[in-house]
Amino acid sequence: MTTSTNLMRQKRFLPLMVTQFFNAFNDNLYKTALVLFVVYSVYNDEKQEALFSGLASVIFIVPFVMLSALAGQLADTRDKAAIIRRVKICEIGWASLGAVGLFLAWQGIAVHSFAIPLLLFVVFLAAAQSTFLGPIKYAILPQHLKKEEVLPGTGLIEAGTYIAILAGTTLAGFISIEAALIVVVVTAFVGYFASTFVPDAPPQSNYEMHYPLLEPFAKKTPSKPLRWLGYPLVAIADQAVMSWKLVRDTMHNREIWLAIVAISFFWTIGAVLFIQFPPLAKNQLLASKEVASLFLVIFSVGIAIGSLGINALLKGEVSARYSPASVIVMGLFVAGFYLISKAWTPNAGGELLPIELWLLEPLAIPLMLTLLGVSTAGGFFVVPLYAFLTTRCAHDAASRTIAANNIVNSLAMVLGSLVAIGLTSLGIDVTEQLLLAAAMSVVSAWLGWLLLQAERDAAQQAAGAAAPAE
Repeated sequence: MTTSTNLMRQKRFLPLMVTQFFNAFNDNLYKTALVLFVVYSVYNDEKQEALFSGLASVIFIVPFVMLSALAGQLADTRDKAAIIRRVKICEIGWASLGAVGLFLAWQGIAVHSFAIPLLLFVVFLAAAQSTFLGPIKYAILPQHLKKEEVLPGTGLIEAGTYIAILAGTTLAGFISIEAALIVVVVTAFVGYFASTFVPDAPPQSNYEMHYPLLEPFAKKTPSKPLRWLGYPLVAIADQAVMSWKLVRDTMHNREIWLAIVAISFFWTIGAVLFIQFPPLAKNQLLASKEVASLFLVIFSVGIAIGSLGINALLKGEVSARYSPASVIVMGLFVAGFYLISKAWTPNAGGELLPIELWLLEPLAIPLMLTLLGVSTAGGFFVVPLYAFLTTRCAHDAASRTIAANNIVNSLAMVLGSLVAIGLTSLGIDVTEQLLLAAAMSVVSAWLGWLLLQAERDAAQQAAGAAAPAE
């Protein structure tokens, strides 16, 4: 029996896997259903559609910047399983609120003035919930798994996450908006039920949370009105200070820091591509929303394939030796996706084709294969880097390390999304913006190479330190 198969039978792993699966499924079902509904049913202009897609992406990323420091500290100072359960209760709340927004949009009630703003606010809440779960899903693994099980466990979590993304994005493209709002609420309840089986994971150190700005403010401000006015502003500033300190602490370990930066560039590329898919499918390829959903599905399938494939190649070893080549291959596939999109000839009728007819177009299969190549190579690149974060840091700092990674990832993704929004505002076609993703792959390859060099240097130092003892 393989390690991966054995883990799927263990209570110390399976409930976490199921909880994370339904969390990723629900996030993507809601966000994809929202974006596809607005792009295909509300707006009728490529620029507006691309801007809305970019805005939804930015809103989804912002909580990771704002709250990751707090999430990481909570995960290292509280029982991780207890946090998971509380976070899943919060999911029931945002899912219910999101269902109200989807219902109003479906019925055409105050669509622009209330329904869409409400839906975007729920995107923020969903992302905030995922922010608090993010550090735990990786940091809990070394606590519950044996050392040789961490990489397979990470690969399974990654593969399961992207299969969940696949399921959520697929369903969002093929079911009605009224069905989507029901499934979102039901899934939230199922996810909470699964979380109740996650084994306890108490903190492993005496690390205490610190609020460098908020605590002095509370002592120096006895007036209740001033506290009510000042607390939110000081708390936001406090989060910024904690975030900076959290990121700064990871810079002392070259391997961890390079892994974080490389992962950030990868997800920036992913953010740019995800923003472009819906308007590209509708306006350049003249495809229905099912095809736009299919693009997201193919991307997720490829990541899952890459996650499992790299684990098989490395045989449980945590190493970046395949990362530089993987992301170069990814960039070449992005360039191929761009060339095929540019060569696409719209159908004679100029109408949006349903998926069964679109698949018969001459370039449909080559386009999907290049997209699968993009995401599979991406999976080969990114999965070992996540394993670096939990295996190269102190055992009592795993959650904070993942949180620091989330902060840097999120800042990079916000920057990439804003660049895409800016290019759209300048009138640059979404197809041409694919070249931005291809160019960024070169930077990611360079970062992967630097990480590989750092890995080799660390191995040589470890061997040199062990030599006298032999």
